[in-house]
Amino acid sequence: MTIKVGINGFGRIGRNIFRLLLNHPSIEVVAINDIADNRTMAHLIKYDSIHGVLPFDVSYDDKSIIIDGKHYLFFHEREISNLKWLNIDFVVESTGKYKTFEDSNQHILAGAKILIDGRRT
Repeated sequence: MTIKVGINGFGRIGRNIFRLLLNHPSIEVVAINDIADNRTMAHLIKYDSIHGVLPFDVSYDDKSIIIDGKHYLFFHEREISNLKWLNIDFVVESTGKYKTFEDSNQHILAGAKILIDGRRT
C-alpha cells in the first residue's frame, strides 16, 4: 500500500521533505502547492545550497515539475480552501502561515485525511 502525500509550501522545509520522500518505497508525493512558478521550483529542487545538485533530470511544464520522467502535480493556490487534496492521505504543512487549528484544519476540509506540521516534525 502506497501512502499518498501532498506538500503545502515548497520552501526549504517542503523541498527537504520532498527530497527525503523522493525514493521512498511506500510513500509517494502526488501534489505540491506553492505560489512560486514551476520553473523556479524546478530550479530550486535541482540545485540546493546545502544538499547539492539533485542527481536526476529535472524539468517542468505548466502543471507539474518533472523528475526523471515522473510528474508531480503543482498547484499555485494562496488559500487552502481553494485546494482539492483528492486521494491524499497526508498533507505536510510547511509554509509556517497556518498556525491555528482553524487555519490548518482547512487542509482536512480540502480533502486530506491527516495533516502533519512540517515545521515541528
